[in-house]
Amino acid sequence: MDNLIQWFSEPFQFEFMQRALWAGLAVGAVCAVLSCYLVLKGWSLMGDAISHAVLPGIVIAYALGIALPIGAFISGLTCALMSGYIKENCRVKEDTVMGIVYSGMFALGLILFTKIQTDQHLLHILFGNMLGIQDFEFIQTVTLSLIVFAIIVIFRKDFLLYCFDRSHARVVGLPVVLIHYSLLVLLSLTIVATIQAVGVIMVVAMLVAPGMTAFILTKQFAYMMWIALGVSLSAIILGILISFHIDGATSACIVLVQATFFMLALTFTKLKTRMTMLNEPSPATNTRTSH
Repeated sequence: MDNLIQWFSEPFQFEFMQRALWAGLAVGAVCAVLSCYLVLKGWSLMGDAISHAVLPGIVIAYALGIALPIGAFISGLTCALMSGYIKENCRVKEDTVMGIVYSGMFALGLILFTKIQTDQHLLHILFGNMLGIQDFEFIQTVTLSLIVFAIIVIFRKDFLLYCFDRSHARVVGLPVVLIHYSLLVLLSLTIVATIQAVGVIMVVAMLVAPGMTAFILTKQFAYMMWIALGVSLSAIILGILISFHIDGATSACIVLVQATFFMLALTFTKLKTRMTMLNEPSPATNTRTSH
């Protein structure tokens, strides 16, 4: 028992581990609640698109000497607006449009990345650097996460109705266009906050895995949000602990824990469905009982 307690407590004796934990919990919470809406709306690819599309904005911001999050936010929002405009003005499906736009912007970012002389900081944007997050980045990450989390919680019913049935939301008088672009802005802000910790490559898992895990476990949205929160925060804590003890990449460990939770939830759901089917009386048994 003492060894188990030490396994959990030892990493957080260090200040950089404590800072990584709080930053991870902040981004984990906002990604969890937002992922529920993305899964319900079918926007999982949108998170992937914007997370990759921020790269050219980050590189350009670095070259101009301005704050990287500003470039990331502008680039991500540009990707979202371009996708919406193209979808509204041609017959191409939304997932195809997003694939074209985000792959093009990510390719542009890679070209700029190789041409501009940079230090290791931009590599942290790609792969994350939760354990090495600086004071300014920590404050920025936590602040953005708390702002987005609060907005989502306050307007959760409006977002839910829009994601569930856009036509019904319009009928009851909700500003569906404003809600649509508000979700895109919140998604862009969340990605800007999250890439400081887990990086561009891993952020999509943070925005999909918690909601998907909760979605297969419950059909009630309120429970779905609580389950997603539990999954995301638990994965953050376990991922940080595992990365410390095995000396591995923190963001990768967090994503692997989330993937494990998803597989466990899927297995549990399958077993529960099978047990329910086995316990149900067969039609032939019902017929004999009625006679």
